[in-house]
This record gives sequence, C-alpha cells and structure tokens, in this order.
Amino acid sequence: MSDYYEVLGVPRDASSEQIKKAYRKLAMKYHPDVADDADSADKFKQIGEAYAVLSDPQKRQMYDLGGDPMRAGGGAGGMGGFGFPGGASGFDMGGLFDAMFGAQGQRGPRSRVRRGQDALVRLNLSLAEAAFGVTKPVRVETAVVCPSCAGKGAADGAEPQTCSTCHGQGDVQTVQRSFLGDIRTVSPCPNCRGYGTVIPNPCGECSGEGRVRNTRTINVKIPAGVSTGNRVHLDSQGEVGPGGGPAGDLYVELTVSNHEVFKRDGDNLEMVARLPMTAAALGTDVWVDTLEAEVEGTTADEARVKVSVPAGTQSGTRLVVTGRGVPRLRGSGRGDLGVTLLVQTPTSLDDTQRDLLRQLATARGESRPAATVDRGHKGFFSRLKDAFDG
Repeated sequence: MSDYYEVLGVPRDASSEQIKKAYRKLAMKYHPDVADDADSADKFKQIGEAYAVLSDPQKRQMYDLGGDPMRAGGGAGGMGGFGFPGGASGFDMGGLFDAMFGAQGQRGPRSRVRRGQDALVRLNLSLAEAAFGVTKPVRVETAVVCPSCAGKGAADGAEPQTCSTCHGQGDVQTVQRSFLGDIRTVSPCPNCRGYGTVIPNPCGECSGEGRVRNTRTINVKIPAGVSTGNRVHLDSQGEVGPGGGPAGDLYVELTVSNHEVFKRDGDNLEMVARLPMTAAALGTDVWVDTLEAEVEGTTADEARVKVSVPAGTQSGTRLVVTGRGVPRLRGSGRGDLGVTLLVQTPTSLDDTQRDLLRQLATARGESRPAATVDRGHKGFFSRLKDAFDG
C-alpha cells in the first residue's frame, strides 16, 4: 500500500484544503486525457485512491491508525479497490470536477425568473450643467416586462408542464464505459434547457421570454460638481430579467464638453480677460461674466463679478475670485475663479495718441529702451500655460 500522504505530496498534518489543492493539481497533471506518460493512468488511480481516503475524516483516521480503509468493508469493493470520488462501482466526473475545480455546478431545475443585467448609457453635459447640476431626460433601450403575458412567458390560459425528458429534474445523466469504470456526466436537459418545465403554448409577443425590448425616457438628476467619467447609479432601472425577473441597475456615464471661455481645473475655473494697456498701467475695476450666467434664473449679482486690477498689472497676472468656481461634489463650498489678464497693446493710433505716447516715453526715459531678459520669474507664456494646463 502506498503512503497516501507521499502520493499527494502533503504533510501528515495537512488540512483538508491542502489535501484538496494537492489533488486538484496532480489530477489535472496525470489525467489520461492530458498526460503523455505511459504510467499516467496508474498514477491517476493512486492519486484518486489517496484523495478518497484523506478527504474522508473517518477513512483518514483509520489510515492514520494503521488500517487500510480501501480494503476494509465498505471500501472500494470489487473494482480493484480504487477509491475514486463517487464510489467504486463507477467513476463520478461530477465528484472529480468538484475536487479539481471547486464547487459543483448547479443541479436540479433552475428558475425561469432571474434578475436582469445592469445597463449603461452615456450622457453629454455642458460645463455649466456639470458644475451646478441639472435634471435631464435620457432615452434608454432596455428589456421590459412583456405586456401580453406579464412576464410569465405563456399565452393566455397556458401553464408550464413538467418536462417529459428529465421529469422535472432540470438535468440529465449519461453513462459511458471506460477503463476506469462507468463515467457519469450530468448536463442541463436539452428539451427544457434546465428549467424542468416546458411551455407548450408560449406568448406570441415575447416568445416565452417574459420580456420585450422597449425604449423609454427617464429623468436623471445630475448632482452639482460632476466631471467626465462620473456615473449616476439608478436602482432597478436596467434590464428586466428573464421570466419578468427583477430589473438590474442603470448606470449613466457622464461626459463634460469643453467650454469656449472657461477651463476647469478640479473645483477651480480658469479664464482669460483682455485688458487695455492704459487700464493695466493705471489700475481699474473690470466686470467679468461667471459660469452662472449660463444657468436659467441666475441673478445679476451671480452672473457677473467685479475684479479689481491693481495699477501696473502685467500681462499673465492671475487674479483670484474666491468661491466662484465649481461646487464640490463631495463636500461643501466651491472652488475659485482664476482670471488671467492679457494686457493688449494698441495697434492703431492717431497722431494725437502717438504724440501722447511719445511724451510718456520721454518722461519715463524710455525713448530708446533696450530689451531685457527676466531670468528670475516665469514669463507671460509660462504663467498663461499654467493657468490653463493645471
């Protein structure tokens, strides 16, 4: 008699999970259908015998005490004593697959009523809609309960009948002879597809499915502060299941369009405002439109904001308006509005304006200025790029 622990390659104090794991690995390696070795069949028998003993607590205890449970009464019997899972008179493939691949597949009739799949639709939003929230209609094409049979799948007055092939069991068993003995396999009944019943007079509208395809419109509430890639989860608004089963969930994936004025950076908004050279030099107050201006019902105070520009402001200067950015999706408050100023040099001057500028240049000693390179600070283009690239 071989040492069963050595056959499976496990210690004598191995747990049941270790024994099962070792058996799975060896059984797949030495199964005659996949192994090329001439002695693979013998090894496979030894592996099965070792597993049959060590996986059974009573047989394992008898073996540990020096007995031979495979030759004792109630052991393997007349098929040579090979203790494959499922008994000695035949080889149960279901038991082998249980040990090799985990839990055995479903046995018995399966329900016609099952939960439906989740559904996914995509929705485009403007920046203002994403920032401040909106309720939008969404067209969804999904499976709904069949209106003719109310999900039963049978025509009026018809009732499911017990399958004559599997007699309501939902699966059928086949037996094949091999050098290992009888190999039994279990598979869903081909007549009833595993349901255990057949519908002799199915519904003409849904063909017995209990559901039909339909397009409907759902109003989806989008919270303030969403961004591209966020999803809104709607319970039980997805596909109705077979047999009129409960519906899955609906996910609405959001895409936010780019804006021609504002660029979003997290919870902040960035914009560029053009400013005359004289206003930048002297300082001024400017009014800029906010993103709220695109929302219906916005007040005048919400639609615009005053930005104070200090005297001597340079092109690329970024001024911050606190709390006029995007509302935070998870939390309170809002981000900021960054206004990057672009100082404009006049390109068309009359004689009077040209004379005034010459007088200013003479007064400032800038009649013949020399260009200088500022190495200590970021240039205008770098500051502008930072404002928009985030």
